[in-house]
Amino acid sequence: MDYLSYVNTKMGAESTPRFSRGNTLPLTQLPFGMVAFCPQTEIIKGRETWFYSPSAPYTEGIRLTHQPSPWIGDYGTLLFTPQSDVISNTYSGAWSSYDPKSAINAPDYIKMKLNRPCCTVELSPTERTAIMKLSFDTEQKKALSIFGVHGNTSFELDKKKSILYVESDYFEKGDAHGFKMHVAIKITSLVRSESYGAENCFHLALKDKKATARIGISYISREMALNNLELENDGKSLVKIRQEAKRAWNARLGKIEIEPYTKKQKQIFYSCMYRAFLYPHKAYEIKKDGQSVYFSPFDGKIKQGVRYGGHGAWDTYRTNFPLYALIARDDYEAILKSYLNDYKSSGYLPRWNSLGEVGCMPSTLVDAIIAHAVACKIGTPELHNELLDAMIHHARNESADPRYGRNGLAKYLEYGYVPCDFERECVNLTLDFAYGDWCISQVARHLGRNDIASEFEKRSEWYKSIFDTESGFFRAKDKNGVFKADFDPTMWGNGYTESSAYQVTFGVPHAIDKIAELLGGTECAIKKIDEIFNTPPKYRVHGYGGEIHEMSEMALSNLGQCAISNQPSFSIPFLYAHFGKKEMSDRVIKEICDKYFTLDSYPGDEDNGSMSAWYIFATIGKFPLCPGKNELTETTPLVKSYKIN
Repeated sequence: MDYLSYVNTKMGAESTPRFSRGNTLPLTQLPFGMVAFCPQTEIIKGRETWFYSPSAPYTEGIRLTHQPSPWIGDYGTLLFTPQSDVISNTYSGAWSSYDPKSAINAPDYIKMKLNRPCCTVELSPTERTAIMKLSFDTEQKKALSIFGVHGNTSFELDKKKSILYVESDYFEKGDAHGFKMHVAIKITSLVRSESYGAENCFHLALKDKKATARIGISYISREMALNNLELENDGKSLVKIRQEAKRAWNARLGKIEIEPYTKKQKQIFYSCMYRAFLYPHKAYEIKKDGQSVYFSPFDGKIKQGVRYGGHGAWDTYRTNFPLYALIARDDYEAILKSYLNDYKSSGYLPRWNSLGEVGCMPSTLVDAIIAHAVACKIGTPELHNELLDAMIHHARNESADPRYGRNGLAKYLEYGYVPCDFERECVNLTLDFAYGDWCISQVARHLGRNDIASEFEKRSEWYKSIFDTESGFFRAKDKNGVFKADFDPTMWGNGYTESSAYQVTFGVPHAIDKIAELLGGTECAIKKIDEIFNTPPKYRVHGYGGEIHEMSEMALSNLGQCAISNQPSFSIPFLYAHFGKKEMSDRVIKEICDKYFTLDSYPGDEDNGSMSAWYIFATIGKFPLCPGKNELTETTPLVKSYKIN
C-alpha cells in the first residue's frame, strides 16, 4: 500500500507564536534524515523562526533546515532560489508568487511552479543529500541562487568541476564549538563566467532551460560532503531518488496498518506516523569504509560513533519512545548510543539537544527513555550499565551550567524537595526528580546493582513531601517547609512548568496508585479526574507574567483543565481506564481525536512527534502511562482494526 499518499505534511503548519496548531514545518526528508527541506514563505523581523505559512501564495525559495521547533530555532540552513531576468542579491527581493494548491509538499518530493522566474523546481532527499531539478520556461538569463539565511556564509566555486562549496557557521542555540556546515553543490548547465558571489549569497548562472543540482552536506568537511554525495546521490536520477525515498517512507508508515472508519481518519493517522519519524535528525556520517563518524559540538572534535540532534526528552519521553519500542527498536538503540556519546563529551546526558545542548526544559527525563529501553530489552547490558552510570552522575551532581543535568538538585538533596525560594519550577522539578530516581532504580535493579536500586527507590518517594492533603494538589513549598501562600490551582507558573496545579495532579508516572491513596483512594482519584475535566478552563498568568500559547489553547478547548495541547496533560484522558472506568476514557479520547486533530491542525505544539505519537496510541487503544514499565493501558481502539508490524 502507498501509505505516503495519505500524508499531509502541512498538518499543524498554520501557527503563530500566540496560538499553535502544531508549530510544524512541511518537511521533505527521510525518516530521521540529516537533511530536511521546505519552502520559506517569508522571514519577518521578530518572528524569524516562523518562516512558513501553508496559505501564503508566495515563497522566497526552498530552505535546507534543521529546525526542531520555532522555540529552539534553526542551524545549518541555506536557501535555494531559482531566479531569471533581474537577479536579486537578497531573498527578500527574489521572492515569487506560486499556487500552493497545485504545489506538492510530500515527505519524498517537492514540486513548485514559481511565477516570477518562470521555473518549476523539484527536489527529493536522501539521508544526507538531495537532488534538485530546475525547469525554466524563459529565454532570459537564469540562475540558481544560494542564500545564507543567517550567520556567516562563505562560497567557493570550482569552475572546472562545476561544484560550489558552501560553509555556514549558523546555529541558534546550544553548544556548537567550531561548528560549520559544509555543503557541496554539483550543478549542470553552469555558465562559469557569469556565476558570481555577493554578500551572503551566490548566483550559479545557467545556460540551459533545464539544470540539475546535487546537494550534499557534512558537519565534518567539504570532502565528507562530497563523500556523502558519492555514496547516496551521484549517478541517480531524481525519479530514482524519489522512488528510494518513497520506499523508505512506506516501510516506516506501514509499521502500523489500520482499517479506519473514514478516509479522513486514515489521513490524520498516517500524517501523524510521518511526523513521529522526523526527529531526532541524524547528525553522523558514514565513511567509505562504513565507519560512522560525527562532529561533537561540545569540543569541536570528530569522533567515531553515532549522534542525533533535535529533540527534548521532556517532550518526547511520554509517547515517542514507547512508540519506537514497538516499531523502531534499532533506531531507539542508536539514539541511546548517541546519548552516551554526548555524555562522554559533555559530562552530562542530553536534556534538549538541537545541534548541541539547549537545556530549554527542566529535569532529566532522559532517565525515562533509558528505563523504558531497559524494560523493553532494547540495547545490551554493557550499554545499559554505562547509561546507568551517566544517570547516577546527574542524579548526584548538579552542573554549574544550568543547561545541563538537574537544576536545583543540591537543594533537592538537602531538603527532600526543591524549595520555591531557589527555583521557579520547583514543583515540576521535585516531581520529575522523583520519577527520574524511580527510573534509575529500575535500571539498577534490572542490572543487579541492588545498592543503587535501593538508594533511588527511597528517593523516588520524595514527591510526597510537597503533596497538600487539604487541597489535593502538589504545591510549592519554601525552605522552612511551609506551602506557598495564596494558592490557586488555576495559576500557571509559580512552581509549575507550562501548567498549573491541575495538569500535574498525577504528574508522577510511577506513583499514580500512590497518588490515588494520598487523595483518599480510587473513588477519590476518579472524582479528582472529574474535577480536572469539569472545572472551567480559566487560568491566571501570574507565574509567567503574561499569557503563553498553552493557556490560550486550553481555554479554547472544551476539556476543562485538561490542557491536551501540552505534554503534562497527555496521560489524563487515560487515567479513567487505569482506575477501572474505561468507558469514560473512551468517551474523552474519542472527543479529543475527533474534534482537536484535523487534517490541518493539532490541538497545540506537536513537539517533535510527541503529539503525533499520542494520537497513534489513542487510535489503537493503548497508552504508556508510565514509561519505564513495559505496560500499556488499554482503551477501545478508534478504528475497525489495526496491525502492528
